[in-house]
Amino acid sequence: MKNALLAHTNSYHGFSLEQALEGIAKAGFKHVELSAVKGWTEHVRSDMSKEELETVKKLLKHHGITAVGLSGHCNLMDEKRLDDFRDNIELASRLGCKYIISSTGEAHFGKDETFSDDVLAQNIKSLLPVLEKHGITLAIEIHGDYGTGESLYGITQKIASPLVCINYDTANVFFYGGVLPTADIQTCASDVKYVHLKDKRGPKDEWDFPGVGNGELPLREFIDFMQKRGYEGPYSVEIEYTQEYCMREKDQPGDIDVANKEMADSYRFLSSIFGAE
Repeated sequence: MKNALLAHTNSYHGFSLEQALEGIAKAGFKHVELSAVKGWTEHVRSDMSKEELETVKKLLKHHGITAVGLSGHCNLMDEKRLDDFRDNIELASRLGCKYIISSTGEAHFGKDETFSDDVLAQNIKSLLPVLEKHGITLAIEIHGDYGTGESLYGITQKIASPLVCINYDTANVFFYGGVLPTADIQTCASDVKYVHLKDKRGPKDEWDFPGVGNGELPLREFIDFMQKRGYEGPYSVEIEYTQEYCMREKDQPGDIDVANKEMADSYRFLSSIFGAE
């Protein structure tokens, strides 16, 4: 699958999966990254019954969308959370996904987390048998203490498995790492097999992640670099808006229209580069 263009359902945090898939399909996307992040965006869950999963599959089919990735964040430093992540790997397989994405710690609301390269590498190595069993690739996301691709490159090199790669988040590297993606990507590109294409406005520590192409990051230059290197992995669009919009209950008139507009803008931006799918 060469450069599948995905929409991440976390872009519809606070909305239902039905609303997310409807907006994503109307924007023009044919592929999706489903969110299964416990306590945050639970559009799918590892404890779903067979009937519930069939409902999800029917929704995907109805909208002409294929699930490629599963956002299944767990704290990979915490041995107690590894079984939860194994369940998410199985969920990814049941939904036909080829990738599962996780940050090193909890994606949201993590507290008192400790980080060690050796512990992280050891814990991820323990996941390799279940990844191999299901034919799933783990893409570790730039996030938090591992806020650059360069820092994650040290981890993927320690693990040295084709089933473990870097999920390069183009906005997180600036928000957490304080560097532009066009600079940092050169330190780790060989281990990048999945990209969260996310834009950003404002200073480093400001939560403002608009639709792709509506921000200030040099995303065209980033994509050009990746394509010239022969990158064939997915580009998954993630939109997190402003903190005020993201955190509030989505029950105000016009909220869904904001999400749908930013998603449609993102597809138009990608179409100007790749053409329509």
